[in-house]
Amino acid sequence: MMRAVSFNVTIPSYLIGKTLGKVTEAAVFGGLSGVRYGEVAEPGLPGSDWVRLEVLKAGICGSDIGNLTLKSSPAMEPFGSFPAVLGHEILARVVEVGSSVRRVEVGQRVAVDPGVSCTMRGFAGAQQCASCSIGLCSTCGRAGDEGETIISGQPIRRGMTVGYHGSLPGGWAERMIAHESQLFLVDDALSDRTGALIEPLAVGMHAALRSRPFGTGPALVLGSGPIALGVVWALRAAGFEGELVAQTRRSHEAQIALALGASSVISPGDEAREALVGTGAQAYMPIVGAEVYAGGGFPLIFDCVGSGETIKQALRYASVRGRIVLLGCAAEIPKLDLTFVWARELEVKGFQCYGEEEWRGGTAHTFQITHDMLIETGAPVENMVTHIFPLGEYRDALSTAANRRKTGSVKVLLDPSLG
Repeated sequence: MMRAVSFNVTIPSYLIGKTLGKVTEAAVFGGLSGVRYGEVAEPGLPGSDWVRLEVLKAGICGSDIGNLTLKSSPAMEPFGSFPAVLGHEILARVVEVGSSVRRVEVGQRVAVDPGVSCTMRGFAGAQQCASCSIGLCSTCGRAGDEGETIISGQPIRRGMTVGYHGSLPGGWAERMIAHESQLFLVDDALSDRTGALIEPLAVGMHAALRSRPFGTGPALVLGSGPIALGVVWALRAAGFEGELVAQTRRSHEAQIALALGASSVISPGDEAREALVGTGAQAYMPIVGAEVYAGGGFPLIFDCVGSGETIKQALRYASVRGRIVLLGCAAEIPKLDLTFVWARELEVKGFQCYGEEEWRGGTAHTFQITHDMLIETGAPVENMVTHIFPLGEYRDALSTAANRRKTGSVKVLLDPSLG
């Protein structure tokens, strides 16, 4: 048995969260919710190529807050299984290895790719889906099905990622198991705080690498959370040399963005409009509706929020034939005007997590690239970590992460060794 924070989706907890969630956090994080802290069963190693890990640090992601507060779309529900031990941003130490493991050794620190691949499900060779066969397991085509791997006496359950998987405990626990293919060694040059950021930084790196060639025009990054700040760093690390404008809401987030490579920082509203006009855009006022623009604009925009407000801004701020990258977990957005997608011939593309990338004349996993570039650039990314809580104080941690305006949080971590 081990201590862990788990989440279960039930009809009663869903109804309570939907009706009372805006009134009290107890309905989404506390005793009235589907979130629980306590002893859970610890699975054994399901094969000789699996390892056991001691969790050192685990992050709270914006998608975790969205799911627990029931603000995310239910469209992805078939690709998870519950109850599940939460946590997909993980730094851990190896404490046990299967007999055929060669990638890692006991005692080493590792970052964990939480994507559940065909390999982990027990499918090899021609049985693997199209995504896993090219090293992009985050979009595994078998995520909605049980697999052949046996864990705790049962076939591995459906699920796209560790942290929302009924068979594979996530990082909000004392320990977890992982397939050796998920693990990437963390050099001693990186602190635990930096190592715990490899997963969210890899999301930004994947999007940056897949957005090449960048061109020379200005780029705009919308958002002030870890993904947006990670995109700023990743663009620079991946070779973007043009003007890089970061839109943030709070002063300490602006300082981090500048330290990670932003040319300038703007706030939403008037400052953002001035930045757009500065690109040569001309404003026009339709008979009905908000101001629109022509000429100028940003050839490359990363929306790391995914709200109706930011998507609307990206569509209006993009240059003709500009590219909009969706990294924020955009879901159902009412009254979204898509006029400029066709009127400006825009390219809108989303990216999911990470995988094998083209890099410096070869290929490498996004985690490895991110790790190596953190060492190469010496970027002060650990400044994004604003709060660390013991595992047992998960409610305070979730509240801190969810109420950024009040708490000033950027990245909140859980540390099972504390308390």
